[in-house]
Amino acid sequence: MKGRRRNDLPRDKRLVVTYVVLRLIVLFTLVAQAMNHNYENVFYCILALILFMLPSIIERRMLIDIPDTLEIIILVFIFAAEILGEIRAYYQKIPVWDTALHTVTGFLTGAIGFSLVSLLNRESEHFNLTPTYLAFVSLCFSMFIGVMWEFLEFFMDWFFATDMQKDTIIHTINTVLLDESKTNTVVHIRDIREVVVNGTDLGVGGYIDIGLVDTMKDLAVTLLGSVSFSVFGFFYERRHPEGELISNLIPKVRKSGEEKEN
Repeated sequence: MKGRRRNDLPRDKRLVVTYVVLRLIVLFTLVAQAMNHNYENVFYCILALILFMLPSIIERRMLIDIPDTLEIIILVFIFAAEILGEIRAYYQKIPVWDTALHTVTGFLTGAIGFSLVSLLNRESEHFNLTPTYLAFVSLCFSMFIGVMWEFLEFFMDWFFATDMQKDTIIHTINTVLLDESKTNTVVHIRDIREVVVNGTDLGVGGYIDIGLVDTMKDLAVTLLGSVSFSVFGFFYERRHPEGELISNLIPKVRKSGEEKEN
């Protein structure tokens, strides 16, 4: 472990412990789900195991050193989304679970977008981008990923009858669809307490909004996470404070032949 300072060791150990513990939990979960013939959850476990390997693959193939702090956050995020969210149904049991994960997604993808342009800016002799520009690119990259994810959720719900875009109970509808005069007049339906489908009251206490509110909420909190990192990234790029937390979230270029030491 040459080249490491002594105070770097605990961080390395945390990464190894996090990876091993989460992987063991996923493997045990996979076996349990397979024994219960729940093959959809088996797929989620396999997907989580594959995603766990992505940071290491990226480091080896792209010669990028992903900071241990960022890697731990990514591993925990994958576990929280695929195992706790999908298999343990935290998305239903804990209402803010999905919102929290989308906020973290905005922050993480903002870090990735910022790093990509920042690395190019530092390694190239032809670029001299300002911190403001880097922060703006970080924000745009993060929101692009957020929008593409919402497209994926809609695609899965529309073509595979899933429910990735979670529904929301609302009590007011404003629509021109019910305007009998066809003059684009908005019809307001308020205080909706019951919805009857094919003669049966759904018993949900209001109208079911199919995914729109969830999509807008997800994009809003993704924007919140993106803006948060963009602000941090702006000040980081201006001062390059190596000791601050933000420096532990910025991947760095590794020279060819240099291995990450864990």
